Amino acid sequence: MSPDFLSSILLDGLMAAIAATGFAVISNPPKRAIAVSALLAAIGHAFRFYMLHSWSIDISSATFIAAFTIGMLGVMTAKLVKCPAEIFAFPSLLPMIPGVYAYKTILALMQFMQENQDTATMNRLIIDICKNGITAFFIIFSLVIGVAIPMLMFKRLSYTRIIKPEHCPPNP
Repeated sequence: MSPDFLSSILLDGLMAAIAATGFAVISNPPKRAIAVSALLAAIGHAFRFYMLHSWSIDISSATFIAAFTIGMLGVMTAKLVKCPAEIFAFPSLLPMIPGVYAYKTILALMQFMQENQDTATMNRLIIDICKNGITAFFIIFSLVIGVAIPMLMFKRLSYTRIIKPEHCPPNP
């Protein structure tokens, strides 16, 4: 592994950690849960970046594996942090939301609805709408299923643990 590739992986993880910290702070969790959110996001996003650039794997499969990793690490960390895994696992997933694909889908859709388009342009726009829309859908689906599997497998650790009120904020 080249030093440039390693620094790209670390930078990707750092940016994901910053984004996850912002998403985690919104829900007002305990400070230790914010740090765990940042760490899980960095690990998951950097792992997805590594898979996309080192393995011959598509983005939705890499996202599924990264989300599953975040879910497993979240469940294992929940007992140490004394908070449900959902509090820090879900903000860790948000940096992997496919915003670019969703934006390109809407942009192509808006361009498609304009009048005075030739047939070749309209065909290209339909392909862009379908390709980007389906990609965005499957990435979101992979995020949901990937994190839900560990949470459901270890339901006792993630949902039904009794936690003292001073450790985590009440549910709204």
